[in-house]
Amino acid sequence: MDSSATITMKSAPSSTSSLFFMSRNPTFNSKKPFLNLCKARKHKPLLFYKSLKCLQSPESTSQNPNISSFSCSAVTFSPAETADLLPCKLHNLITEFQSLSETVDRVKRLLHYSTLLPRLPDSSRVDLNRVMGCTARVWLEATLDKDNNMRFRADSDSEITRGLCYCLVSIFDGAAPEEVLKVKTEDLAALNVGLVGGERSRVNTWHNVLVTMQKRTKVLVAEREGKKPFEPFPSLIVNEDGVQAKGSYAEAQARYLFPDEAKVEELVNVLKEKQIGIVAHFYMDPEVQGVLTAAQKYWPHIHISDSLVMADTAVKMAKAGCQFITVLGVDFMSENVRAILDQAGFQDVGVYRMSDERIGCSLADAASAPAYMNYLEAASSCPPSLHVIYINTSLETKAYAHELVPTITCTSSNVVQTILQAFAQIPDMNIWYGPDSYMGANIAKLFQQMSLMSDEEISEIHPAHNRDSIRSLLPRLHYYQDGTCIVHHLFGHEVVEKINEMYCDAFLTAHLEVPGEMFSLAMEAKKRGMGVVGSTQNILDFIKQRVQEALDRDVDEHLQFVLGTESGMVTSIVAAVRNLLGSGKSSSGKAKINVEIVFPVSSDSMTRTSTSSPSSLTSVKLAEVVLPVIPGVSSGEGCSIHGGCASCPYMKMNSLTSLLKVCHHLPEGKNILKPYEAERFKLQTPQGKSIADVGCEPILHMRHFQAKKELPKKLVDQVLHPYDNGR
Repeated sequence: MDSSATITMKSAPSSTSSLFFMSRNPTFNSKKPFLNLCKARKHKPLLFYKSLKCLQSPESTSQNPNISSFSCSAVTFSPAETADLLPCKLHNLITEFQSLSETVDRVKRLLHYSTLLPRLPDSSRVDLNRVMGCTARVWLEATLDKDNNMRFRADSDSEITRGLCYCLVSIFDGAAPEEVLKVKTEDLAALNVGLVGGERSRVNTWHNVLVTMQKRTKVLVAEREGKKPFEPFPSLIVNEDGVQAKGSYAEAQARYLFPDEAKVEELVNVLKEKQIGIVAHFYMDPEVQGVLTAAQKYWPHIHISDSLVMADTAVKMAKAGCQFITVLGVDFMSENVRAILDQAGFQDVGVYRMSDERIGCSLADAASAPAYMNYLEAASSCPPSLHVIYINTSLETKAYAHELVPTITCTSSNVVQTILQAFAQIPDMNIWYGPDSYMGANIAKLFQQMSLMSDEEISEIHPAHNRDSIRSLLPRLHYYQDGTCIVHHLFGHEVVEKINEMYCDAFLTAHLEVPGEMFSLAMEAKKRGMGVVGSTQNILDFIKQRVQEALDRDVDEHLQFVLGTESGMVTSIVAAVRNLLGSGKSSSGKAKINVEIVFPVSSDSMTRTSTSSPSSLTSVKLAEVVLPVIPGVSSGEGCSIHGGCASCPYMKMNSLTSLLKVCHHLPEGKNILKPYEAERFKLQTPQGKSIADVGCEPILHMRHFQAKKELPKKLVDQVLHPYDNGR
């Protein structure tokens, strides 16, 4: 097309409320246009679209309401004005749908537009062109024409969705790549056509088609400019037939998904013989998890979960008759299991770790440093204060903290509700979160976003809050600045950039501990039904839900999930997905479901831990930066100088060899296993109390909150009268 464009306009009867548009796509019927180049009627300004400029037409002198305000027969645009056509068309589309107050009228409009969308040939309705995340099947083709403008064609097996596609293609077809990439998903927020179905309804089609358009635009522009494409992340593809690994790292993970049956039998036999229960964290080594997952079929007292559930499950196992509990995790997890069993009256049940060396945790270590106690000293001088401490810390830290500042533990899945409830019960309170700095920053960002919501939206999150209370909370929320998980630290700029380029249309999962860039990316995906931010269990539940939805739709699907947490999660994910695909086949039995788990592995092979980390760690100097090297697996897996994978080296100290050694030596070989035993705390707090007793109290406060949805009276009293409680 030339640098200027001439468009002939005709008036339209108001009964159709159609707006006029110009499309460079010759397949569209120009006799049935729907978007005006300029505003055809006055409307209330929209906050979301202050940045969108639109060409203004002269005020019409005609008083006939059935005649368009355009009296000219043709308008010629300069190149600069042509660049404004896309935001103008988008602006007018929003105005059009907002002018239709009744849902039925908006649906009728979409159904009308669906009749105008040309059908794609069968050769184009293929999986390669599918748009992920839409309720109906949507296909999208994208090309660059000879003038370097984007050309789009789309289709769907749903008439309403076809109408949505017609609108979007009409806006973006023929636009310059930079115009397509400027539009944000937030710019489509006002295009909620009011269809029933909530978050996972067809409304998300607006956003998911746009994201896919932009992804394919980036690819085409990169090809045109001769740029070398990103190498894809390693991934596992799971379907009814088995598991396919793509990339060497994925192959290493997949190797143990189908474990040695002899190892499984050996473990099951010794567990049954000696009445041993196993509680393991999701982040275990894939070899260990593969054997444990297979052994679960033959011995009920094996449980793989996040850290919160491990201690609770150990108590259940003890009640069921288990004489010993083996803990596959880091040391603070075995400490918690030991203390909770004692609290429940099972002092005689032995608890064993999986190494004769210390199994540390960068996050727990950060909270044990003097800097964290200094942080809490400052908190203690600002009453009333509540310390919300992440569960992933040692019992000793919880005890010392609780004597300084009234403390309640939290998890990544309940931290937001804990803080909101605390501030609802004590509105003038200061809240001090720690030790995870990324999680603290992400929580603060969440509350900042909430402060921009309406009172009704906020009350859906927590009924006791509104915009004023959230704004009052923000300056009273503090978080520690020097504590990170060495695994989640790797989900930084490099990984986010690659996800943006290659996986922006995939389902994004992120643990609440990830850096802010990854958090923001997943939160944006969550808004359009394509993401989850939360705990490891939240991530697993999200993936299972999306797979079940695909089975219910009974059509071929390729679901792609970016795993924004430790790669050890994959064993539980694969087991859950294969169980769903095996037991919950589509109604026709013909639908082919492929589930791809992507490992966003950073090429950055080092990580900076807390500046307060023990100096005993080996370190390496890169230029002027000295970075501690965290011991990794010999193959290079983990955050070592040889690797750079999203894999926790501490968790990988829990080996299958150690597990079998501990189990075979029980109960006669207790002396040999002395270094493996999770010992009780014999030390006392500065106030002369048992570390185990004081350290368990913040956990019990959290248990009360989970059961009653409110802070216990004892904790509230401790916050309001700190000096009466010996602080």
